[in-house]
Amino acid sequence: MQMFTERQLKFCLLHLYAVSAVMMNACGPAEYKTGQECCPMCSTGYFVKYNCTEYASTSCLPCPNSTFTDSPNGLSKCFSCSLCDSSVGLKVKRACSSTLNTLCEPLEGHYCTDPIQDGCRGAVEHTKCSPGQYINQTGTGSTDAVCAECVGDTYSNGSFTSCRPHTRCESLGLFTGKPGTHTEDAYCENRRHHYMVLWAVLPLACTVLVVLVFRGVRSREKQDR
Repeated sequence: MQMFTERQLKFCLLHLYAVSAVMMNACGPAEYKTGQECCPMCSTGYFVKYNCTEYASTSCLPCPNSTFTDSPNGLSKCFSCSLCDSSVGLKVKRACSSTLNTLCEPLEGHYCTDPIQDGCRGAVEHTKCSPGQYINQTGTGSTDAVCAECVGDTYSNGSFTSCRPHTRCESLGLFTGKPGTHTEDAYCENRRHHYMVLWAVLPLACTVLVVLVFRGVRSREKQDR
């Protein structure tokens, strides 16, 4: 039979001492350690008012308003409930209770940039498409909006989900007063109105022309003298 060497024996004794020390200091799964004592934990939604003693169990109190504990504990105070701050794009998804923290979600028109399980810690506003662009992909609570450029004879003011074709004034029996661009539709005018404006401006133009000619003649007469 093989005998332990002195070195091996010392190692075994040290190992046994370490294991026994851990076991002596360890508390049960429903206990917490305070000093040399293992006390029963308080339930979810409660905190420790007084630690247990040799003669009495742990004294627990319910969490005050706007605080919580979400598991059995040996805490001397409850956790503060989180705030869903609108300045970082958040609103309340689930209100805080004594047993659960507040859960936040993005405001309307925002998407989450700092997600956590079932909630969000920060959000930003969806990208706004510029005039000449359309919303190619609508933003959600978890994704940003995606914009794309208008092409050809189409336009968008930035809020459309697709670019719209320019109005064809001639097909409506109207006159194109201003051609369409990628940011604006064509501007149509009534032909009669267009000619009425022309006839209204024409006399004024003629009057100005006569005045200029008359001044030119007078100027020449003075020079001839």
